[in-house]
Amino acid sequence: MSVVQFEKSLNDVQLEAVQTVEGPLLILAGAGSGKTRVITYRIAYLLSKNIHQSSIMAVTFTNKAAKEMSGRIRELTRKRLSNLTISTFHALGVKILKENIDILGYKKNFSIYDQVDKQSLIKEVARETGFGAESLDTYQVANIFSNIKSQITGWTSLNDQFKDLYDEYQAHLKLYNAVDFDDLIMLPIKIFSEKPGILEKYTNQYKYFMVDEFQDTSLTQYQFIKLLSYKSKNLCVVGDDDQSIYSWRGANYENLLRFEKDYPGYREIKLEQNYRSTGRILLVANKLIQNNKNRKAKELWSGAEQGEPIELNITQNERQEGELIAGKIRSLRIRYGLQYRDFGVLVRTNSLTRPIEEAFIKDSLPYHVSGGMSFFQRKEVKDIISYLRVMTNEEDDMNLLRIINIPRRGVGRKTVELLMDTAKSKSCSIYSALAAHLKAANSPLGGKVRGELDEFINTLQYYRHKILSGKNMGDSLMALIEHIDYWDFLLLETKNKNSARWKYMNVESLVNSLADWESDPDNPDPNIYSYLNRITLLSRDDNEAGDEDNKINLMTIHSAKGLEFEVVCIAGTERELIPHQRSVEENDTNVEEERRLFYVAITRAKKKLIMTACKERRKKGKKVETDISPFIDEIPENLIEVNREEEVVDTDAANEYFKKMKARMSQKKGGT
Repeated sequence: MSVVQFEKSLNDVQLEAVQTVEGPLLILAGAGSGKTRVITYRIAYLLSKNIHQSSIMAVTFTNKAAKEMSGRIRELTRKRLSNLTISTFHALGVKILKENIDILGYKKNFSIYDQVDKQSLIKEVARETGFGAESLDTYQVANIFSNIKSQITGWTSLNDQFKDLYDEYQAHLKLYNAVDFDDLIMLPIKIFSEKPGILEKYTNQYKYFMVDEFQDTSLTQYQFIKLLSYKSKNLCVVGDDDQSIYSWRGANYENLLRFEKDYPGYREIKLEQNYRSTGRILLVANKLIQNNKNRKAKELWSGAEQGEPIELNITQNERQEGELIAGKIRSLRIRYGLQYRDFGVLVRTNSLTRPIEEAFIKDSLPYHVSGGMSFFQRKEVKDIISYLRVMTNEEDDMNLLRIINIPRRGVGRKTVELLMDTAKSKSCSIYSALAAHLKAANSPLGGKVRGELDEFINTLQYYRHKILSGKNMGDSLMALIEHIDYWDFLLLETKNKNSARWKYMNVESLVNSLADWESDPDNPDPNIYSYLNRITLLSRDDNEAGDEDNKINLMTIHSAKGLEFEVVCIAGTERELIPHQRSVEENDTNVEEERRLFYVAITRAKKKLIMTACKERRKKGKKVETDISPFIDEIPENLIEVNREEEVVDTDAANEYFKKMKARMSQKKGGT
């Protein structure tokens, strides 16, 4: 692209941000101010200055964002750019570990454990160490371990009873040649710290760095990118502290302050012109967020029209709230000529969706709830993925134990304990222990189960060869599924043919996914290891599973981050919901993050913003009176149009009312 093309496509401040490529740069990008546009144009600008693509790195948080960014840059430059690094933090960690993890004593065909695998391993380790596995809250313990690794917390009197369990968990991960998601950041940092020569290799290659959504980075992610960029100092971070809403998963908006301290002489550019929302919506957002004390001053403005009034609709209960939202969507869709996909209905928690869904179903309105179970997390899909994981990493005990009796092979608890005891005594994997028992003439394995396990091992070896060949992997996987009679297994497990068929269709979709991936001409590395790493990263992304159909988007505010809709309805704008009571009770400083969350919800709207609240809401089966969110009080009254629905009287109350009216009428007649 020529300089003239850049000037025509960007406003003056955006152009300044694009052309400032040397030295540290902080871009404060308000909601809807075109930050993705700035990053993509900035990369295109670097390429136009003959900066080699292999020396540029852009890092973001989701595969979807990375893919969108890559597509935009290819569109701008009309080049394939196969050596340009646009990646998520975790995918970047995988890349570095694949090249260097052996120096830490791992093999390069390591497995990545997702949250389900992680909790299963914690339970297994607890059982081995006598920690009380049956009563252990593995979800809570997994979060404690994650917080320790991510340096969100340290060992304290509140959690140090899990320290020995943590050490055993780490030892088992290494024994199984596996890492968890936190390791994808922590282990590269460890490698860089212990082997400066390896770090130097990357700092010599990469000269220009960009980090998107910088306010969402954790302390360890900041350390990661700081190490990579320490030599060139050409680090551009783009973020908005007003949209920092992920502290619960390690995001630390104070990284903005760390950046200022670590990069003295940095330059700061503010993007405040909003290209998304009407003037009224931005005015409401600005008035709200100004109540936060810990923020960098900025104010969104728009050259667009003021737009329609912002509505606050107050209904009697959540049933009426759902019906009102459905009615608004029906009428506004016709009025504005919109599609269903143009509507976003946002809630603070998933528990608020039920009455809204019921209203949509009643009115035959198509909708999609974001944040449901990932395709790759479904049990039947994970079963087949576990087969692939064991074939690519025989030391992966967790996945071996998952499939050793799927389909049923008569493998009971005693057999599993025998194999685990052997593995422990010989310091080897369960796979190796099983192979040893099958070879030994005096093995205590029973004849029938021995035959089944021998067939199991032979099946794994046969299809391992086919899968690792990298040719027709989809066909080989389908042959494996048919070989183990997985369809019959589903029929026996579900005892419902329709349910079994639906699950088997998911399995077939996995096969199709592998076949499509390996045949993609733009895929530079079509091997099974890369595929497994890819789907593990994909299944982690909260916002990855988008629905392209023409449906209303019903989701939590957290899930809506980064999205925009012509019309946004924020349901449940009540005290104890916004801000959320539990969040504030945990720490009163969370009020500012809750306000940022509400700010994010408001700034998703392009043309129309609707808020709803109830006078009463059912909690634990009882009707409880509610109040309007205190955040509403922070917005000037003249900016919000309040609509109160008349209270609907139920049938019994109406009959009683008319009964009394009739009695009074009779008394009047008798008195005349």
